Amino acid sequence: MTFPPLKSPLKFYAVVSTAEWVARMVKAGADTVQLRCKTLSGEALRREIAECVAACAGSKTQLFINDHWREAIAAGAYGVHLGQEDMDTADLAAIAAAGLRLGLSTHSVDELARALSVHPSYVASGAIFPTTTKQMPTAPQGLDKLREYVRQAGSTPVVAIGGIDLGNAAQVLQTGVSSLAVVRAVTEAENPEAVVKAFQALWE
Repeated sequence: MTFPPLKSPLKFYAVVSTAEWVARMVKAGADTVQLRCKTLSGEALRREIAECVAACAGSKTQLFINDHWREAIAAGAYGVHLGQEDMDTADLAAIAAAGLRLGLSTHSVDELARALSVHPSYVASGAIFPTTTKQMPTAPQGLDKLREYVRQAGSTPVVAIGGIDLGNAAQVLQTGVSSLAVVRAVTEAENPEAVVKAFQALWE
């Protein structure tokens, strides 16, 4: 089983909780955006995902839907992002057959090996630094571990996530990761659009 490659590098990756935020990130020119919506279900969730897909249509922003792979397939989303535990329950073959890209979360060498065994479009490693947005099962990984993960992943793009902001972003990029994923650095910023541009300048 192999998932399609990414159309373009993930680079700046915003993780947000509503379609409204997704649309805002698309307008700001974010390279990649993920809808991580934990509050909706049923028809409301389907509507939210459809709005995200519509917001990204015709833009260069690559959209990933967290967890809700059935709804993502139905809405014709670009990709799905799953956690380790979701690998046991999600129908990875159905996701691949629908032509969706797949991103997988990893928090250790073993989890990364498991993720790489299904040939995902990318892997995410974290949390790199302490973070308050999510209860993490593991201690912060740090930059040395991240360098090891990048080596282990080989040609599979690695997304760094967890406690990343403009103050530490350049250091994180030096590990060789292809993408920086942020939550609070955008959602709690006074000017999120300016933050997107400032992050993107790191790749130039």
